[in-house]
Amino acid sequence: EQMRKGGYNLGGEQTGHFVISDYTTTGDALIAALQVLAILQESQKPASEVIRLYEPTPQILKNVRFNGHNPLEQEAIKNYLEMMHKELEGKGRLLVRKSGTEKLIRVMAEGEDSDQVEGWVDSICDQLTAVV
Repeated sequence: EQMRKGGYNLGGEQTGHFVISDYTTTGDALIAALQVLAILQESQKPASEVIRLYEPTPQILKNVRFNGHNPLEQEAIKNYLEMMHKELEGKGRLLVRKSGTEKLIRVMAEGEDSDQVEGWVDSICDQLTAVV
């Protein structure tokens, strides 16, 4: 979804999948490996010079179980999440969504400071817990 929004043709997941939308819509290890080999061949340089190490951004994911109605539909929660999105602008990323398979709200945030990221997630989880 983020790749489409930004017009990117290369993305990745924490699971290690590479998504190269020029060739496929999902992670495909063989396509990723072939593209890396093609770049190495084209550059005529060793992998140690061409491939940068990935520096992960602190990310936290927590779930809040709910019964009955989806708490994300409540006005107070919508307002709180809107406020949090504004607070995080330029500092991190926030994704709050209902699970498609369970009665869970998934709360994920990422940013440069792991303590700050944990604070954001905990704050949202506390708000959700208060209304479920």
